[in-house]
Amino acid sequence: MVKIGLLGAAGIATNAVILPVRRRDDVHIGAVASRSAAKEFAARHGIERAYDTYEALLADPDVDLVYNALPPSMHAEWTIAALRAGKHVLCEKPFTMTAAEASRVVATAAETGRRVIEAFHDHYHPLSAWVRSTVDAGTLGRIHRAEAVFTGANRFVPGALRHEPALGGGALMDLGCYPVRWLRSLFPGTPAVVGAEATALNPAGADLRMEAELAFDGGVSAVVHADMVEGVPVRSALTLEAERGRLVVENVVFPSSGHSIRLELDGLPRVSTVAGRTTYDHQLEAVLDGLRTGEPLPTEGDDPIANMAAIDAIYAAAGFARPWT
Repeated sequence: MVKIGLLGAAGIATNAVILPVRRRDDVHIGAVASRSAAKEFAARHGIERAYDTYEALLADPDVDLVYNALPPSMHAEWTIAALRAGKHVLCEKPFTMTAAEASRVVATAAETGRRVIEAFHDHYHPLSAWVRSTVDAGTLGRIHRAEAVFTGANRFVPGALRHEPALGGGALMDLGCYPVRWLRSLFPGTPAVVGAEATALNPAGADLRMEAELAFDGGVSAVVHADMVEGVPVRSALTLEAERGRLVVENVVFPSSGHSIRLELDGLPRVSTVAGRTTYDHQLEAVLDGLRTGEPLPTEGDDPIANMAAIDAIYAAAGFARPWT
């Protein structure tokens, strides 16, 4: 039985961990830590132990795996602390604030012999696996253009996590980290950032809309578009233009709530879907299997570092100094 401790009483923990855990009998949530809401959160979700300091949760000998849902600005510090306390960590995205921080986290995992996994839950769904296998098999022929989009309105609230740059807010960090990773999982090598522009900022200076042009080995050009301006619809989509046709995948992030695969190959169109549970169920299963077998997972090791390096490069190309990092 793997025993999980929740680092932070974050709303995302319900769908990401609590509900998937309830659907299994080989894992248990035993504790939660929050500086302000631990007792209320624990009572609401039937969690046995509530701590009002993060240190207390990390000292709990009955916690094997820590789920870090703190703001991104706190990810590196508390993930490193958890690893040094002998815990494995599932860390929410974005992994850290910068690639340099990510490198320190991954180095600590190697030093301690503990695992740290970035929570890109969509990667573990059969839909994402289908896209990767289709590209790897060469079904589309040579791919020359890709577009990766994640949008969703988020009303500005001063000091709110998603709108405060110093906490890790902004469209690229909150939404764009997903499209960056989709592209990196499909095309080898380190992408070059050809250009980037933030066309909307909030009063705190965070990017509300970011678009970046990337170039991958093999001549693939790609666009990343992230947008949380008020009024923009929710959409997570991947489009690939290739010599044999076109692939459009809608709702990459939450496919269990409805998605579509539109493939036009040699002039013949078809629409399909891929069966699967929630992305979070698949992620939890992969994490537990990885801990049991010792097999490395795709969202750990060098992968989180590379994703943060791409994000760093996009911000630099867009002219963001990011003094808070």
